[in-house]
Amino acid sequence: MRLSSFLALFRPALPLILGLSLGCSLSLLMVSWTQGASDDSCRDEMGNGNMYMGRGDAQRDHRDGASQEDFQPRIVPYHKDPNKPHKKVLRTRYIHTELGIRERLLVGILTSRATLNTLAVAVNRTVAHHFHRTFFFTGLRSPKVPHGMTVVAHGDDRPVWLMYETVRHLHQHYGSDYDWFLLAQDDTYMQAERLSELVGHLSAGQDLYMGRAEEFIGGEEKARYCHGGYGYLLSRSLLARLQPHLDSCRNDILSVRPDEWLGRCIIDFLGLSCVEVHQEMTYRYFELGKNADPEREDSVQFKNAFTVHPVSEPNLMYRLHKCFSQIELDWTYLQIQQLQMQINNLSDLTPEGKAGVTWPIGINPPFKPKTRFEVINWEYFTEEHIYACADSAPKCEMRGADRADISAVLEMAVERLNERYQPQLRFRKRRLLNGYRRFDPTRGMEYVLDLALEAYTQKGHSQVIAKRVNLLRPLSAVEIIPMPYVTEATRVQVILPVTAQDQDFVGNFLDMYVMDTLDTHDNVLLTFLFIYDPFDAQRVSQTDVFAGVKAMIGEVEKRYGDVKIPWISVKTEVPSQVKLMDIISKKHPVDTLFFLASVWTEVNADFLNRCRMNAITSWQVFFPIHFQEYNPAVIFRDQQPSAASASFTSESLRDGHFDRRVFDEACFYNADYMTARTKMAADILDNEEMLESMDVYDIFVRYSGLHVFRAVEPALIQKYVRRTCNPRFSEDIYHRCVLSNLEGLGSRSHLAMALFEQEQANST
Repeated sequence: MRLSSFLALFRPALPLILGLSLGCSLSLLMVSWTQGASDDSCRDEMGNGNMYMGRGDAQRDHRDGASQEDFQPRIVPYHKDPNKPHKKVLRTRYIHTELGIRERLLVGILTSRATLNTLAVAVNRTVAHHFHRTFFFTGLRSPKVPHGMTVVAHGDDRPVWLMYETVRHLHQHYGSDYDWFLLAQDDTYMQAERLSELVGHLSAGQDLYMGRAEEFIGGEEKARYCHGGYGYLLSRSLLARLQPHLDSCRNDILSVRPDEWLGRCIIDFLGLSCVEVHQEMTYRYFELGKNADPEREDSVQFKNAFTVHPVSEPNLMYRLHKCFSQIELDWTYLQIQQLQMQINNLSDLTPEGKAGVTWPIGINPPFKPKTRFEVINWEYFTEEHIYACADSAPKCEMRGADRADISAVLEMAVERLNERYQPQLRFRKRRLLNGYRRFDPTRGMEYVLDLALEAYTQKGHSQVIAKRVNLLRPLSAVEIIPMPYVTEATRVQVILPVTAQDQDFVGNFLDMYVMDTLDTHDNVLLTFLFIYDPFDAQRVSQTDVFAGVKAMIGEVEKRYGDVKIPWISVKTEVPSQVKLMDIISKKHPVDTLFFLASVWTEVNADFLNRCRMNAITSWQVFFPIHFQEYNPAVIFRDQQPSAASASFTSESLRDGHFDRRVFDEACFYNADYMTARTKMAADILDNEEMLESMDVYDIFVRYSGLHVFRAVEPALIQKYVRRTCNPRFSEDIYHRCVLSNLEGLGSRSHLAMALFEQEQANST
């Protein structure tokens, strides 16, 4: 009785008592059972958060320690020592160098002297440009090395020695720059995109030896080596671990096959065997039969292969490349269709519904202008003419790239119509009724075609119908083209040719040059080129036509004591730009950056910096299009120009145009000019007059092979001047000079107003 009453008294407190008991029990379990100072290794391991490991696990953890450190952040405190002098921190040129980012794949092709100009060239032309770097390793170099190939000769044709030197060369020169190395023979066709995708899915921090696994001769052991004919991948870490053992492998391992020798070396010293599957990624290959026809191969193994072997001749290599390119193209089109179907199905879930789907599906919608000034104009065309010409003419003949573009669009339109309506209807183009096109920078070139088509039914009946079709040539993926490194600290050598008719404009040029370069201490030098005609050259001792210009140069040199402005005197009847540059080029070093100017050019710092950035040695030359002011007599007529319009600001750009007819200004390196001039020498042996029919622009376009960059330059402004056109130049140069003078008079509206006012004045 007493017990039951006692339990009834404490029953409300039982949950509290049980909770406290459970909490104390759990807290005791979390407390370490070792107290005080102890050297017990078990306690140290548990204190570091690690469980007890056996011997094998401990060794594996020791091996993985370096890789685990890469993923654990470590804070390095900065303590500045006041007793030590401050050192300037040198940053790397590229951010990927500082971050330790490496390229993914380097490809090495093992070739020979006999096949370097055949199979190796076929490999280079088909897939080498798809990889970041491709090297061709050979024992002995052939007398003539194919153009555009990086060939490394080791000096010995023995296969095993070639493999040994190749692996050592890759680790020594590129071991820290790439994550993966692919080695293959020159009789191997490689599918570059698939191999790049494969290494993109593999972890670069692991030792991996991947390819087609083959048994060693005898086949008594389970280890495998990678067959060299199908190529194999080596990770950067495996290459680094293998490097110390290469000499031992060369001396101790005897083998006839280089791939077998390398596999035996990796197995003996690293304990790794060749694998075909790693991290659920499979190295796919295909063995090509003798006299096989790639166009007739339709097996799944062939279509999914990364490499194909053996390829007996270059023609077979090109046929394989065509076949795999068509497979990739068909697969890409299939992916596009699947994505378009998915977008179309998902459009029902959007607020706009089906109406919000743009055409074509997956392409950006057309540009919507916000003001009337942003409206993109349509160009009207027929099969023979286009009604939007570059020279502002109302109508011009369809030719060149425009004609090829329109022909391709018409063929594609008829082809797509037949794909949609066959077999019920079949179309044949009769003629183009109307055509419209415009370039939309957000999506590409749009076309609207009105076609006269002859439609045929299955029963043979035909009828001529008119149909309107819309087509779009979309913009492809934007590609960033790598450019060589340039700097704005390069010295610019300004070359100024001056004739007797131009010397009145030299004063203004010198004033602007002094203000924009000498006063600002810009890294610029100036050289005058005085051009004498034969009559003035004979009288130079009595009367020098350039005496006034030379006096102005002397005043500048006197004002700036450390400045020297040299001049060169030339006698010629026809001041050809090429002949003048031949003289200048011989008097300057090959690394000189020239700016070929004119007396009407006003040099400023903004343009000089763009000259330095746009002219790249062995890569690109720069021909700026200067802004030419209109004739003030036509623009202002009886009015006086205001001070604001007379100054070189953005307002003055409204009273002029970019003169596309003039090629006088140019930025290029002397080495590039000398190279192009050397290539031109063979063409002028029997035709010396060719130098008078060409300018520097023509030489670079025809003979240099460099990028010729032609762009408008707002910082290069010239006052209006009527140039003297020399009829002794070529017809093309003379015609451009005449058109430049005519187009520089004024815009169409200014000329129309001038004619209107003149007619009104005559009528009264």
